[in-house]
Amino acid sequence: MTLSELAKISTIEKVCIHSLESNLYQLSIITEGEEHYITDQKGRFLTSHNKLDLQQIFDGKRVEKMVLRHQSAYDEMVGQPEGQTNVLEVPLGDPFKH
Repeated sequence: MTLSELAKISTIEKVCIHSLESNLYQLSIITEGEEHYITDQKGRFLTSHNKLDLQQIFDGKRVEKMVLRHQSAYDEMVGQPEGQTNVLEVPLGDPFKH
């Protein structure tokens, strides 16, 4: 989903800010039960080194839930079975709420 398509949506079930690596974040939303990664107009995934920049996109929109999501790629290195999803989601507040 592009940023311009996102701008047309007023209510979002869940915003996921994916923590990819040290200070690099990617954005997806869940709406109508379906997850969509947000891209720019050229089709590149929207990323930022500042999670507040990504949160600001939703200022003025109705967001039911916003989370910071981290997925570990290293489970098999610590004796965990391969192929299982290890996702940590931390709820985020609205930093722009007055």
